[in-house]
Amino acid sequence: MTAAPSTVVDSPDGRATDDRVPVTVLTGFLGSGKTTLLNYILTAQHGKKIAVIENEFGEIGIDNDLVINAEEEIFEMNNGCICCTVRGDLIRILGSLMRRRDRFDAILIETTGLADPAPVAQTFFVDDEMQAKLKLDGIVTMVDAKHVLLHIDDSNECKEQLAFADVVILNKIDLVTPAELDELERRIRSMNAVARIIRATNAEVPLEAVLDIGGFDLARALETRPTFLEPEYPFEWGGTFDFAPGNVQLVLEDGPDPEMTLMAWKLPNSTADALTAVQDRVAVQFSADPEPVRPGQGFELKLTPAELQLHGAGEKRFLLHIEEAGAYALFTQHHPDEFRMRVEQGSKQLRADADHHYNPEHEHDEEVTSVGLEFTGDFDQQKLNTWLGDLLMTKGTDIFRMKGIIAIRGEAARFVFQGVHMLFDGRPDRPWGDTPRSSTLVFIGRHLNRQELHDGFRACLAS
Repeated sequence: MTAAPSTVVDSPDGRATDDRVPVTVLTGFLGSGKTTLLNYILTAQHGKKIAVIENEFGEIGIDNDLVINAEEEIFEMNNGCICCTVRGDLIRILGSLMRRRDRFDAILIETTGLADPAPVAQTFFVDDEMQAKLKLDGIVTMVDAKHVLLHIDDSNECKEQLAFADVVILNKIDLVTPAELDELERRIRSMNAVARIIRATNAEVPLEAVLDIGGFDLARALETRPTFLEPEYPFEWGGTFDFAPGNVQLVLEDGPDPEMTLMAWKLPNSTADALTAVQDRVAVQFSADPEPVRPGQGFELKLTPAELQLHGAGEKRFLLHIEEAGAYALFTQHHPDEFRMRVEQGSKQLRADADHHYNPEHEHDEEVTSVGLEFTGDFDQQKLNTWLGDLLMTKGTDIFRMKGIIAIRGEAARFVFQGVHMLFDGRPDRPWGDTPRSSTLVFIGRHLNRQELHDGFRACLAS
């Protein structure tokens, strides 16, 4: 890694200043109040222009619509967890932002509640271009004082969010007793002894506590995780091969996922050094929208990944078209062994000349899933209240987060809805105006039954 250009300049009074753009990372487990805090920051009178990058865990992007009356630019990433795609989408969006540097004073990144904040912070230290233009001002972690103890012991992401925090906002303090708050603070202090802890209701905190805090400490981050500066990638394996012109057959059997994302890259030679030399460039392209490829289909070498469709049992073959003989790298989302992947050309089965394993440790709780529901037409408020009340009473412990925008019959304004476990809150937002009246509801939790949720929500439509 080369040294980043200096961004320290002398001010008129002789003091050194840093002209890089400050970046705040806002994190916290599902339902902790991140969007509430974001709304509070964007509507407060602080005189700053803030560019916002949001990331969602789920099938349907909705957080952008939950940000109320925001005039700032908001960029939404909903194609996966930000900590998995950080080397791709995040770098691209930041690069796009910096081409409009005069339109904002600071950047705020709101991560999904299931994100490990370390790879996000890592971007500002391991990418030279980002390091030259941007500075990590601090990591702010929201904590749901009512529910965090349900997750803190069995969620690595929840622990990481607390361990890396510069500021911990203990939110929803009105829902717990002072004794419970004191005990929760002691628990957090045992995980992070140096973070500032602020108690809050409805995420209302002094703005100077979350903006321009100058709080991120690289040395402390390395103590927390010695591998902090080792980048994480959106692929788990890369291998080099010498291919002749023609078709290369990729043969995959059943594996842990119904798809396997793969990308081929031309190399100057098939050595390990050549593989590692291109891994960062491949990572940026790897998180672009993939091209679906069905069994028996062919695909060509290009700057977008291929998503190999593996639905159904049995062996499946895909054709990679090679126009020019030479060395190539294959980068795969999962390790090839998980799919018993073979690489064949002609009558020969090829083995990688060199290979590398990337970030095999980064995993999410596979029991946590997302269900997104969308309907046109208006809903009956009484039916909706009854269904949601019964749902949260019986399934609330498994529903980490629920959020939505609902069109209520007879109401001119959108109804914005958010819930955490058995608690939920809804309120009118801006008028629908000329926007089509459609409703979206998103659930994030364990053991979610899509069909039951779909049928229950649909039954609340106004007749």
